[in-house]
Amino acid sequence: MVARENCCEVEKEFTDREVRVPARHIGVTCGSDHHSMESQERWTPGAGDGLVPGRPWDIGRPIGPEPRLEVTWACTSQEVREAQRLRYRVFAEELGARLAASADAAPGLDIDGFDPHCEHLIVWANNGVRRRAVGTYRVLPPAGARRAGGLYADGEFDLSSVDALRPDMLELGRSCIDADHRQGSVILLLWGSLVSFMQRNRLRWMIGCASVSMRDGGHAAASLWRGLSETHMAPDPCRVLPRCPLPVDDLRQDLKVEAPPLIKGYLRCGAKLLGPPAWDPDFGTADLPLLLDIGALPGRYQKHFGSA
Repeated sequence: MVARENCCEVEKEFTDREVRVPARHIGVTCGSDHHSMESQERWTPGAGDGLVPGRPWDIGRPIGPEPRLEVTWACTSQEVREAQRLRYRVFAEELGARLAASADAAPGLDIDGFDPHCEHLIVWANNGVRRRAVGTYRVLPPAGARRAGGLYADGEFDLSSVDALRPDMLELGRSCIDADHRQGSVILLLWGSLVSFMQRNRLRWMIGCASVSMRDGGHAAASLWRGLSETHMAPDPCRVLPRCPLPVDDLRQDLKVEAPPLIKGYLRCGAKLLGPPAWDPDFGTADLPLLLDIGALPGRYQKHFGSA
């Protein structure tokens, strides 16, 4: 759920449970891009988990003028690298994040230790000749989190208060959208596939860190936290504490700050704030921990996303 991109809500308004075998693990081709599946290394982070990502091309309808947008779960290592390349372009080159260097990382890729345990959801812009990744989410399901030794958010927050939810909870992270595709269509495709994934795999909870820029020194983030803490807090038993807190008491908390579009979308879908923000010095952000109960998704969003 890492809101490190600038995108829109649903067209304005929002614009380890082992189950069935996923399509890609029974030899279904998941895309072309002028390469056969045999010529690429298959991406099977949870081959024994029984997850069902969805149809090989979960949604492939055109959204507006060409190039058309398509969304798919990564089926090969090459497709994962395209997502990692997009992440590097947005996080490092555009936002100036200091990404941890992986020993096996090629230049221009954002890679960390959680990637091998995750499913990677990608939106492609396809002009009929080639396709390129323009949006992505990294999805860590319960079995993947066990293999990884926990969630990415465990490094930022003490999440012991939500331990009981972990068997039915996935984590969203490393979300980003290409600068030329932040008009809303990409996030709609991503969210439609995410909700479908959770429904197919009988998962209920979605957790992640929604990031706010600290380019102003953190005053906007502290003010946003103060405002949201009065209206969108989770119940006391679910509250969490940051391991590296943003020093909100030393910052202004009286600024009129509008939530970034993606955070606003999460909140409209019913997400709750779990606690005060953590400071992420590598990304230069304040991270707000959010939890969303898909079972309590408002009816209009269930109808919209459930059709994906």
